Amino acid sequence: MPKQRITKEMVIEAAFELARQGGLEQVLVKNIAGHLGCSVQPIYSYCSSMEGLRKDLEERTVQFVRDYLRENIDPEDLFYSTGYAYIRLAKEEPNLYRIYFTYKRQEIASLEELYQKVSNPEMAAYLVNKFHISEEKAKALHMNMLIYTQGMGAILAITEPGISEDEARGQLWQAFDVFLQKAREEE
Repeated sequence: MPKQRITKEMVIEAAFELARQGGLEQVLVKNIAGHLGCSVQPIYSYCSSMEGLRKDLEERTVQFVRDYLRENIDPEDLFYSTGYAYIRLAKEEPNLYRIYFTYKRQEIASLEELYQKVSNPEMAAYLVNKFHISEEKAKALHMNMLIYTQGMGAILAITEPGISEDEARGQLWQAFDVFLQKAREEE
């Protein structure tokens, strides 16, 4: 039987599956080789450093999260379904959520810069129309909920046996009510 040719993509995918199943601590060269059924040599030939492999793994995870959100967001209910999708992701894929949550976002020196780089640009307009608030207040509401939702997701991804999705959703609703009330009072 001919030997299987190991590609860089196979190495990254194996690292992704190991991280998904057991967390970053499982992403070791020997574990990747075992997953692929090969020696460690092909792994080392593609990974000159674990830092490079980690960066590739982060990029693969970010793509997974983007795909997950795209599949789980209801365009008719953009705001709520986005928050709920992050909560479900943290519950369903805690290891990947932790990687996503902790990967470095480059060239960000303020929350405004973070918001500009990671938020859906359609969301502010959606909030303006849905809640009849200014664009400035809509962006502030969205940023507050992004911060709160990401934090809630981090809590869900690190707790065992885990906080229920219903409890997390309830907390999101409470935070949303407070942030929306504040936005309306400041108008």
